[in-house]
Amino acid sequence: IPDAGLLRGTFQVFPRRKRIKELEGLILDNPSVGNYEELGDLYLDDKQFAKAHECFDRVLAKVESIDPFYRRALCELALNDYAAAAADLEQVLARDPKYDYQRAAGLRAHVLAKIGQREQAEALFVETLQVSTLSEIQYNYACLLLAEGRKDEAREWAERILRKKATMP
Repeated sequence: IPDAGLLRGTFQVFPRRKRIKELEGLILDNPSVGNYEELGDLYLDDKQFAKAHECFDRVLAKVESIDPFYRRALCELALNDYAAAAADLEQVLARDPKYDYQRAAGLRAHVLAKIGQREQAEALFVETLQVSTLSEIQYNYACLLLAEGRKDEAREWAERILRKKATMP
């Protein structure tokens, strides 16, 4: 059964949902920041973005840690609330410009492009791509270039992503 390893993530859904139910009950008695943060992470993994966003709002009402801003921004991105995501990612980058291996900077550039601040977005993409090889950032930059009508440059970035396929396991 060599392909059984591919099913590994499938069975992790049930313990996650069980833990969500436990935390939902626990929060009634103990509405601590830690419980809300864990529940928000579980909701985020379960793609329940609105619920996760609400949990991170509660966390940020009590503490201003960098990770809840980042996680809330991920929820806002999934909910297409780009302006709010830009603000949260700005908070993250002000504290740690390299957060999540420059993914936060790449996401900020992406949301800036989505809210019409293309010059700022392009500058941040160029700066971030000097140190990052994340495909997500390269793809989002290619999309920006394509939206600006710069098809040859967009194709070049897309081809960079496709060339990675040869070295992937």
